[in-house]
Amino acid sequence: MIQTGLYSPEERARRDATVWTLVQGVLAPLQFLAFVISTGLVVRYLATGEGYALATVSVLIKTGFLYTIMVTGAIWEKAVFDQYLFAPAFFWEDVVSILVIALHSAYVWVLWTAALAPTEQMWLALAAYAAYVINAAQFLHKLRLARRQAGYKAITV
Repeated sequence: MIQTGLYSPEERARRDATVWTLVQGVLAPLQFLAFVISTGLVVRYLATGEGYALATVSVLIKTGFLYTIMVTGAIWEKAVFDQYLFAPAFFWEDVVSILVIALHSAYVWVLWTAALAPTEQMWLALAAYAAYVINAAQFLHKLRLARRQAGYKAITV
């Protein structure tokens, strides 16, 4: 059998049956909201020099959402595809997710160690956010593909 869509019928059934699909569906918009608010606060700090503490807290909150969605997403991937990361259907999304996590983690590290000045910390946060936007676009594309697959038919060879 050749799989012509994002999910095989068995994977689609597992996706629809697991609570982790709902968890991802709740966390993703919350993370996006944290991103929008934090981006505004970071840009405000960079433009005015004011609000560093608030911008910092907002980046840490956004990072917390990212870590949570990554862990629960890996659990979701295991439930649906029987592997925690890099399932073929989401390979490139997971690759970019690792970059996003690395950039957010670098931010936490430079904050903790004061390895960069506040302005440079905020620029690093924006770099992490740019990678997040690319990753979010990847996942939105996959969501659209999954919705189109509603009439999925397997081809038997």
